[in-house]
Amino acid sequence: MPVTITSISQTRPVDVDVLIIGAGISGIGAASHLKARRPATSFAVLEARDAIGGTWSLFRYPGIRSDSDMPTFGFGFKPWTHRKSIADGHLIVDYLRETVSEHGLTGHIRLGHRVLGAEFSSSTGRWIVTAQQAGSRKKTRFTARFLFLGTGYYDYEAGFTPEFTGVEDFEGRVVHPQHWPQDLDYTGKRAVVIGSGATAITLIPSMAGTAGHVTMLQRSPSYVLSAPAEDAITNALNRVLGHKRAHRIVRRKNIMVTRGIYTACRRAPKLMRRLLIANVRRQLPRHFDVDTHFTPRYDPWDQRLCVVPDGDLFKAISTGRASVVTDRIERFTKAGILLESGQELSADIIVTATGLTMSPFGKIQLSVDGQKVNPPDTTAYKAMMLSGVPNFAFALGYTNLSWTLKVDLVCEHFCRLLDHMDSHGYGTVEPVLNDLGMERAPFMELSAGYVHRGIAKFPRAGANGPWTVEMAYEKDVERLREGPVEDSALKFTAVEPAPPAPRSGGAQ
Repeated sequence: MPVTITSISQTRPVDVDVLIIGAGISGIGAASHLKARRPATSFAVLEARDAIGGTWSLFRYPGIRSDSDMPTFGFGFKPWTHRKSIADGHLIVDYLRETVSEHGLTGHIRLGHRVLGAEFSSSTGRWIVTAQQAGSRKKTRFTARFLFLGTGYYDYEAGFTPEFTGVEDFEGRVVHPQHWPQDLDYTGKRAVVIGSGATAITLIPSMAGTAGHVTMLQRSPSYVLSAPAEDAITNALNRVLGHKRAHRIVRRKNIMVTRGIYTACRRAPKLMRRLLIANVRRQLPRHFDVDTHFTPRYDPWDQRLCVVPDGDLFKAISTGRASVVTDRIERFTKAGILLESGQELSADIIVTATGLTMSPFGKIQLSVDGQKVNPPDTTAYKAMMLSGVPNFAFALGYTNLSWTLKVDLVCEHFCRLLDHMDSHGYGTVEPVLNDLGMERAPFMELSAGYVHRGIAKFPRAGANGPWTVEMAYEKDVERLREGPVEDSALKFTAVEPAPPAPRSGGAQ
């Protein structure tokens, strides 16, 4: 059943042990781990939008689905039970709603609370967070011992659209997938989808069944990998062993397969390039120009591989319902798009699947003792905390594996950190980078356009020790799940004793 969560105004500041920002997959994961591992810990979850689900309730474009297998994209503590391994967006939202209900999180979530700023006070050892309630000018204050950000890495309010010459001349409709209008009817119409990434490759086969024709217009091709929407091995194990017992086996299998493909791409890029492109050739007509339209200029996994369930993109192309054009845009015209080659693509609808706008920490301004925190000046500690920022944690998932695998590990380590602090009487913890000359690198290194445009705004990664950002699950298991919490790079401070309560009445 759907989970109904209401936003309740508070007449005075709410104080909790942990304040979680974001009710998407990361925030719900953090809340679930706290509820299960530390039932006495008080927490609240603030969500700017009017619904839980993050990406999966925000994006409404046709065919939205996971680009990772759901047994690993789902939480480690809750088996994915649907037959589809590559799942539609609404199924993921249902899964998150079930998680909220099963873990009793409904009363902890406050919707319509957009966080404006968060300041840590060393004198009190607490965060003061200001949020504005949706639909009003009223601001609510929260105080918390720890701040946990599950806000993802892109701007929920604005996708990326390049400046196209003549766009105002186009007489049709231009839409960005991040802001898909619910009233958009493309039945029988000519659609051009600009882009070659995961969003474009998802949209095209979904639109092709209804539209008159869909053209994917790309400046350069991406690697596309066909995978079954339903994993026969997974479904067989679920039938024989039951979902709970099969869950761990399936996750290990899928992690090994995905990591194996990634490792092979990095170690033998020429071989994997041939195999990936050969896989595309097998699924398209013989006359199709694979060299032009599906042969990238970069090595596999310099950018994410685009997964197409059951080869649906190739089927749409093979039947003639969709086509691919590889060219550059000269300008928009009244009737469509003029290309640099001189060809003009006629269109009734143009979809700009041109990427995301990266934004660190939900655009929340962090401050410590009155000093604003500039994320690029900080260095990530274990890819989950920031140098110089006390009692703070965040979750950013993998780029080469299921996002949630990293979220689960971060949340486990976060709970272990709280346990360690409580057992030693610590009130605050702060990562301290003593080696100020340490070489630093971008937090994530992909050649994708959205990363190049936005990664400079993010914290940096260090060159060694706990300051590295590992996109390797097995290394993070060793560091976050099995490794010690105590670390020379962490500065712990004991809880200051509370001042004695004032006496009432006169002298005794």
